[in-house]
Amino acid sequence: MVRISSRRLQAGFAAATIVFALAGCASGKWGFPYKAPVQQGNWVTSEQVALLQVGMTREQVRFALGSPTLTSVLHADRWDFPYYYKPGYGKPQERKFTVWFQDDKLVRWQGDEQPDLQPFQLANQDVKRADAENRQTLEDAQRAKDADKSHGNVTISPPTPTDSTTPGAVPTPGMSSPQPL
Repeated sequence: MVRISSRRLQAGFAAATIVFALAGCASGKWGFPYKAPVQQGNWVTSEQVALLQVGMTREQVRFALGSPTLTSVLHADRWDFPYYYKPGYGKPQERKFTVWFQDDKLVRWQGDEQPDLQPFQLANQDVKRADAENRQTLEDAQRAKDADKSHGNVTISPPTPTDSTTPGAVPTPGMSSPQPL
C-alpha cells in the first residue's frame, strides 16, 4: 500500500483550491462572474419630447415626461432628465434632457437625441423580429420539403383507390370499372 504524506496531500489540496478559485473569477464566454446591468434615470422618448409646447405648465410637462430625476433649489426653473445604462458587459449609454421654466411656464428644452421606443417596446420588437425569423425559417423548410416532393415537374400523389372486389385492380382510363392485372 502506497502512503501519501500529509504534507503532499495538503499541498495538492491547496493547489486545487487556488485553481478552482481563479477559474471562478475568470471571465469567459460563460459570463462569469455575473455583472448586473445598471439603469438609472428617466427614459424619455422622442414621442414624449414631441408633446412639449412652449407655455406648458409644470404639471403638463410632468405628465408628458414624467417626474424629473434632478431638481435643484439653486436652479428652481430647471428640470433635468438624465439617463444612464451600463449593461453587465458592454458599452454604457448616457443621455441628457433638460427643460427650463419661466414664471412656471415652459420656455425651452434641450438635450441629446432621444430613442423612439421605451425599453419594453424594444424587447417586444426583438421578440417580434425573432418570431419573424422563425416563421421565415419554417416557410423555407416547407418550400424545400415541397420541392423534394415534386422531383422537378412530376408531382407525387397518393395511389388511387382500387375496386375492393378485385385485389390488385387498377383503374383504366375510359373504363367504368377497374381491370384486373
